[in-house]
Amino acid sequence: MTSNTRHSDTWLALGLAFVGGYCDAASFVLARTFTGHVTGNLVLAAIAVAAQDWRALLGPLSAIVTFLAAIVLSMLVGRTLKAVPSSALLPAIMGIEVILIVTASLAFASGTPQRVEIFVILLSFTLGLQNGAFSRVGGISVHTTYLTGMITNLISTETEKYVSAVSVAPVAASDPKINLLFRIWGAFVLGAAAGAALVLHFKALGMLGAALVLIALILLRCTD
Repeated sequence: MTSNTRHSDTWLALGLAFVGGYCDAASFVLARTFTGHVTGNLVLAAIAVAAQDWRALLGPLSAIVTFLAAIVLSMLVGRTLKAVPSSALLPAIMGIEVILIVTASLAFASGTPQRVEIFVILLSFTLGLQNGAFSRVGGISVHTTYLTGMITNLISTETEKYVSAVSVAPVAASDPKINLLFRIWGAFVLGAAAGAALVLHFKALGMLGAALVLIALILLRCTD
Protein backbone atom coordinates (compact mmCIF):
# COMPACT_ATOMS: atom_id res chain seq x y z
CA MET A 1 0.00 0.00 0.00
CA THR A 2 1.49 3.38 -1.04
CA SER A 3 1.63 6.42 1.21
CA ASN A 4 -0.86 8.19 -1.09
CA THR A 5 -3.32 5.32 -0.69
CA ARG A 6 -2.93 5.34 3.09
CA HIS A 7 -3.45 9.11 3.13
CA SER A 8 -6.58 8.75 1.00
CA ASP A 9 -7.93 5.96 3.22
CA THR A 10 -7.38 8.13 6.29
CA TRP A 11 -9.32 11.03 4.79
CA LEU A 12 -12.02 8.59 3.72
CA ALA A 13 -12.30 7.22 7.28
CA LEU A 14 -12.52 10.75 8.70
CA GLY A 15 -15.14 11.76 6.14
CA LEU A 16 -17.26 8.67 6.73
CA ALA A 17 -17.01 9.14 10.50
CA PHE A 18 -18.23 12.71 9.99
CA VAL A 19 -21.18 11.37 7.97
CA GLY A 20 -21.86 8.72 10.61
CA GLY A 21 -22.02 11.29 13.41
CA TYR A 22 -24.00 13.68 11.24
CA CYS A 23 -26.71 11.16 10.34
CA ASP A 24 -26.95 9.67 13.83
CA ALA A 25 -27.43 13.06 15.52
CA ALA A 26 -29.76 14.32 12.80
CA SER A 27 -31.96 11.23 12.97
CA PHE A 28 -32.27 11.55 16.73
CA VAL A 29 -33.26 15.20 16.44
CA LEU A 30 -35.84 14.49 13.71
CA ALA A 31 -37.12 11.03 14.67
CA ARG A 32 -35.86 10.40 18.22
CA THR A 33 -34.12 7.28 16.92
CA PHE A 34 -30.45 6.42 16.41
CA THR A 35 -29.81 5.16 12.88
CA GLY A 36 -26.09 4.39 13.14
CA HIS A 37 -25.80 1.84 15.94
CA VAL A 38 -27.73 -0.75 17.90
CA THR A 39 -27.04 -0.06 21.59
CA GLY A 40 -28.87 3.24 21.86
CA ASN A 41 -31.89 1.83 20.06
CA LEU A 42 -32.03 -1.15 22.41
CA VAL A 43 -32.24 1.30 25.29
CA LEU A 44 -34.97 3.30 23.54
CA ALA A 45 -36.86 0.08 22.80
CA ALA A 46 -36.63 -0.98 26.45
CA ILE A 47 -37.95 2.41 27.54
CA ALA A 48 -40.86 2.10 25.09
CA VAL A 49 -41.72 -1.37 26.44
CA ALA A 50 -41.58 -0.13 30.03
CA ALA A 51 -43.89 2.73 29.11
CA GLN A 52 -46.11 0.37 27.07
CA ASP A 53 -45.77 2.79 24.15
CA TRP A 54 -45.91 0.26 21.34
CA ARG A 55 -45.86 2.86 18.57
CA ALA A 56 -42.63 4.31 19.96
CA LEU A 57 -41.19 0.78 19.89
CA LEU A 58 -41.46 0.56 16.10
CA GLY A 59 -38.78 3.18 15.41
CA PRO A 60 -35.90 1.62 17.37
CA LEU A 61 -36.77 -1.93 16.30
CA SER A 62 -37.03 -1.05 12.61
CA ALA A 63 -33.72 0.83 12.85
CA ILE A 64 -31.97 -2.15 14.46
CA VAL A 65 -33.27 -4.69 11.93
CA THR A 66 -32.55 -2.47 8.94
CA PHE A 67 -29.07 -1.49 10.13
CA LEU A 68 -28.01 -5.11 10.72
CA ALA A 69 -29.56 -6.29 7.43
CA ALA A 70 -27.64 -3.61 5.53
CA ILE A 71 -24.34 -4.67 7.13
CA VAL A 72 -24.95 -8.28 6.08
CA LEU A 73 -25.96 -7.20 2.57
CA SER A 74 -22.90 -5.00 2.03
CA MET A 75 -20.57 -7.79 3.19
CA LEU A 76 -22.31 -10.34 0.94
CA VAL A 77 -22.03 -7.99 -2.02
CA GLY A 78 -18.35 -7.48 -1.27
CA ARG A 79 -17.74 -11.23 -1.19
CA THR A 80 -19.76 -11.82 -4.33
CA LEU A 81 -17.91 -9.11 -6.24
CA LYS A 82 -14.39 -10.07 -5.18
CA ALA A 83 -13.14 -9.35 -8.67
CA VAL A 84 -14.26 -5.73 -8.38
CA PRO A 85 -11.54 -3.56 -6.76
CA SER A 86 -12.48 -1.67 -3.60
CA SER A 87 -11.56 1.54 -5.41
CA ALA A 88 -14.64 0.99 -7.58
CA LEU A 89 -16.96 -0.78 -5.11
CA LEU A 90 -16.71 1.74 -2.27
CA PRO A 91 -17.64 4.77 -4.42
CA ALA A 92 -20.64 2.77 -5.67
CA ILE A 93 -21.73 2.12 -2.08
CA MET A 94 -21.29 5.80 -1.23
CA GLY A 95 -23.33 6.72 -4.31
CA ILE A 96 -26.15 4.52 -3.03
CA GLU A 97 -25.82 6.27 0.33
CA VAL A 98 -26.28 9.65 -1.35
CA ILE A 99 -29.47 8.45 -3.06
CA LEU A 100 -30.84 6.99 0.18
CA ILE A 101 -30.08 10.12 2.22
CA VAL A 102 -31.70 12.42 -0.35
CA THR A 103 -34.74 10.12 -0.53
CA ALA A 104 -34.99 10.00 3.27
CA SER A 105 -34.79 13.79 3.48
CA LEU A 106 -37.49 14.30 0.86
CA ALA A 107 -39.70 11.61 2.43
CA PHE A 108 -39.53 13.30 5.83
CA ALA A 109 -40.21 16.72 4.32
CA SER A 110 -43.19 15.38 2.34
CA GLY A 111 -45.48 15.21 5.35
CA THR A 112 -46.82 11.73 4.53
CA PRO A 113 -48.23 9.81 7.54
CA GLN A 114 -45.40 7.23 7.46
CA ARG A 115 -42.63 9.77 6.87
CA VAL A 116 -40.82 9.06 10.16
CA GLU A 117 -40.79 5.29 9.60
CA ILE A 118 -39.59 5.69 6.01
CA PHE A 119 -36.90 8.14 7.12
CA VAL A 120 -35.60 5.83 9.87
CA ILE A 121 -35.51 2.74 7.63
CA LEU A 122 -33.72 4.51 4.76
CA LEU A 123 -31.15 6.16 7.00
CA SER A 124 -30.50 3.00 9.02
CA PHE A 125 -29.96 1.09 5.79
CA THR A 126 -27.57 3.83 4.64
CA LEU A 127 -25.38 3.64 7.72
CA GLY A 128 -25.53 -0.15 7.80
CA LEU A 129 -24.18 -0.24 4.24
CA GLN A 130 -21.42 2.17 5.18
CA ASN A 131 -20.44 0.20 8.26
CA GLY A 132 -20.21 -3.04 6.32
CA ALA A 133 -18.39 -1.59 3.31
CA PHE A 134 -15.61 0.28 5.13
CA SER A 135 -14.16 -1.38 8.20
CA ARG A 136 -10.37 -1.04 8.21
CA VAL A 137 -7.76 1.71 7.92
CA GLY A 138 -4.28 2.29 9.28
CA GLY A 139 -3.94 -1.31 10.42
CA ILE A 140 -6.91 -1.14 12.80
CA SER A 141 -10.55 -2.15 12.59
CA VAL A 142 -12.82 0.89 12.51
CA HIS A 143 -16.52 1.62 12.64
CA THR A 144 -17.50 4.97 11.17
CA THR A 145 -21.07 4.91 12.47
CA TYR A 146 -20.38 4.13 16.14
CA LEU A 147 -17.20 4.34 18.16
CA THR A 148 -17.72 2.75 21.58
CA GLY A 149 -16.61 -0.77 20.66
CA MET A 150 -13.63 0.45 18.66
CA ILE A 151 -12.41 2.71 21.47
CA THR A 152 -12.89 -0.01 24.09
CA ASN A 153 -11.06 -2.67 22.08
CA LEU A 154 -8.12 -0.45 21.21
CA ILE A 155 -7.67 0.91 24.72
CA SER A 156 -7.90 -2.62 26.15
CA THR A 157 -5.30 -3.88 23.70
CA GLU A 158 -2.89 -1.04 24.35
CA THR A 159 -3.34 -1.32 28.13
CA GLU A 160 -2.52 -5.04 27.99
CA LYS A 161 0.65 -4.22 26.06
CA TYR A 162 1.59 -1.65 28.66
CA VAL A 163 1.17 -3.91 31.69
CA SER A 164 2.37 -7.13 30.08
CA ALA A 165 5.73 -8.48 31.20
CA VAL A 166 6.51 -9.14 27.55
CA SER A 167 6.29 -5.47 26.72
CA VAL A 168 9.63 -3.74 26.94
CA ALA A 169 8.30 -0.20 26.91
CA PRO A 170 5.02 1.62 27.48
CA VAL A 171 2.91 2.67 24.51
CA ALA A 172 4.16 5.93 23.14
CA ALA A 173 1.86 8.93 23.19
CA SER A 174 2.51 9.37 19.49
CA ASP A 175 1.31 5.89 18.55
CA PRO A 176 -0.16 6.42 15.04
CA LYS A 177 -3.06 4.07 15.75
CA ILE A 178 -4.04 6.07 18.82
CA ASN A 179 -3.72 9.31 16.87
CA LEU A 180 -5.88 7.93 14.07
CA LEU A 181 -8.49 6.75 16.54
CA PHE A 182 -8.80 10.17 18.14
CA ARG A 183 -9.00 11.86 14.75
CA ILE A 184 -11.86 9.55 13.76
CA TRP A 185 -13.52 10.21 17.12
CA GLY A 186 -13.14 13.96 16.58
CA ALA A 187 -14.60 13.73 13.07
CA PHE A 188 -17.59 11.78 14.40
CA VAL A 189 -18.29 14.34 17.14
CA LEU A 190 -17.85 17.24 14.70
CA GLY A 191 -20.25 15.54 12.30
CA ALA A 192 -22.78 15.03 15.10
CA ALA A 193 -22.62 18.71 16.02
CA ALA A 194 -22.99 19.78 12.38
CA GLY A 195 -25.87 17.36 11.74
CA ALA A 196 -27.79 18.44 14.82
CA ALA A 197 -27.28 22.13 14.08
CA LEU A 198 -28.32 21.90 10.43
CA VAL A 199 -31.47 19.82 10.96
CA LEU A 200 -32.51 22.04 13.87
CA HIS A 201 -32.26 25.00 11.48
CA PHE A 202 -33.30 23.49 8.14
CA LYS A 203 -35.34 20.48 9.38
CA ALA A 204 -35.25 17.50 6.99
CA LEU A 205 -33.42 19.41 4.27
CA GLY A 206 -30.47 19.71 6.63
CA MET A 207 -29.80 16.02 5.87
CA LEU A 208 -28.53 17.05 2.45
CA GLY A 209 -25.30 18.21 4.07
CA ALA A 210 -24.34 14.57 4.65
CA ALA A 211 -25.02 13.81 0.98
CA LEU A 212 -22.70 16.64 -0.08
CA VAL A 213 -19.89 15.26 2.10
CA LEU A 214 -20.35 11.81 0.55
CA ILE A 215 -20.21 13.28 -2.96
CA ALA A 216 -16.92 14.97 -2.04
CA LEU A 217 -15.58 11.63 -0.75
CA ILE A 218 -16.64 9.88 -3.96
CA LEU A 219 -14.72 12.46 -6.02
CA LEU A 220 -11.70 12.05 -3.73
CA ARG A 221 -11.79 8.27 -4.13
CA CYS A 222 -12.23 8.40 -7.90
CA THR A 223 -9.31 10.75 -8.40
CA ASP A 224 -6.80 8.53 -6.52
